[in-house]
Formats: sequence, C-alpha cells, structure tokens
Amino acid sequence: MTTASNQTRHKHRGAHARPVVLAIAGSDSGGGAGIQADLKAIAACGAHGTTAITAVTSQNTRGVTAVHMVPLEHIRSQIAAVFDDYEVAAVKIGMLGNRETAELVAEEMAARKPRQLVLDPVMIATTGARLLDEKAMDIMIRRLIPLADAVTPNLPEAEALLGMRISKPADAATAGARLREMGARTVLLTGGHGQGREIVDHFFDEDGELGLRHSRLRVTGHGTGCALASALAAGLATGLEPRVAARRAMMYVHQGLDSGYQPGASDLTVLG
Repeated sequence: MTTASNQTRHKHRGAHARPVVLAIAGSDSGGGAGIQADLKAIAACGAHGTTAITAVTSQNTRGVTAVHMVPLEHIRSQIAAVFDDYEVAAVKIGMLGNRETAELVAEEMAARKPRQLVLDPVMIATTGARLLDEKAMDIMIRRLIPLADAVTPNLPEAEALLGMRISKPADAATAGARLREMGARTVLLTGGHGQGREIVDHFFDEDGELGLRHSRLRVTGHGTGCALASALAAGLATGLEPRVAARRAMMYVHQGLDSGYQPGASDLTVLG
C-alpha cells in the first residue's frame, strides 16, 4: 500500500522522473547477464530499474560454477519493498531457477497485477548451464505465460516450452500462435540461434506477425536475452506501443553487440 507521504512525493516527481521497471531475476557475478544486464538495459532505454534477486550465481564468461537460490521470504520481501514505495510501470521476469521460486513469483504477479509484465523464459545460460528445472517450467507454462503481456523466448526456449522443432518460418508462425493461445498477449521470438547470414526475429500480436530482420554479427553474445526483455519492458513502461517497443529493444541489443567488448577469457561478447 502506498502511504500518504509517498502519494505526495509521487505528485511532485518533476519533469525528469522516469517510469519504474522491476527486474525479477538472478545475479551474474561476471556482470554480463542477469540483473546486471537488466539494470543497464533499463537505464539505457529511459526507465529506472529496481530489482528482486532470485538467485546469486558464481558466473563468468566461461561458465556458471555455483548457484545459490535466495530464500523465498526474502524474494517476497524484495518485491514488496519495491511495490510499497514505487509506482511500478512494468515487471520483467528472468531467471527463476526452481518450482518454489516460480510459484512465489506467479502468486505475487497474480495478486499485484502490474500494468506490463514481460517474461523471459530463461532456461539455459549461453555457457550451457541449466537455470530452470522441469517443475518450474510447468509453473511458467500454466501460471506465468497467461499473465504475460510479452514473452521473449529464443528458438531453443520456445522449442522446450512447446515440445516442437522450429526450423523454418512456418514453424516460427506456429510457435508464436501457440504461445499466444497459452495466454501471452504478445510474443517476441528471437532468431539468433537459427542459420543464415540474416537473423529474423518474429513479433506476434492480435494483428498478426511482424518480421524484424537484421544482419548477423560475427560475435557470440552474453546476456542478450536478459537485455532484450529488459529493454522491451522499459519501452512498454515509457508508453511505447508493443510493436515499437519490440523494434527498439531489438535495435538496442543489435547496436550493443556491434559496439560490445570481451571482458573475460572466453570469446563471449558483452553488450557495449
């Protein structure tokens, strides 16, 4: 509940106030993905980032060596702390890890009903570590996708959610339609894991499909899915129409990779 003093403060935030985005995700000690990527993307896209950290990972550009799940009561208290003080314009959900965390987040989102909810179905890190168990995936399908204003899977994630192979444009169209039938109001299916010199990302809404095409860069990115979903959430929070927000989010990631750098010992590029 927002107190009277908070209501007064919200009325006088001034011309430079930014909409607030809550990122619910894991922390990446290497700084390239997770909460760290979320906050960079949210700020770059014109919003103020707040966080509820679900897990603390020991991670760098070469892999994930340990995962510590944050206790459920502390995840809940982080979410409450943000909603009790801020007018949350959008929520972005990333790494959930296990069934218990997924259930808690689904319960909180169903109760709080954020104006915009972007779900990034994080399952496997770029380096190969599994970040979501099977029981948590079931919660995601049954309880979180139906709440989502946008779902942002890459091709392997969509295949895992739907139990189908996506290898051609017709498959992508089927995947988008099925995810919308599961309750997602819009779907941004990213094509970076596909083949060819051109990448086609597919955006689906009630008006149909929009293809977002761009050239394939000669880099392998770290944290791009996190950054994309957060950029999309920030765009929606600032009032952009979904198709415009999706296009700008893809542009943010593409330009970030184009100007990115390699901070670690591997070949993975972090958004610049």
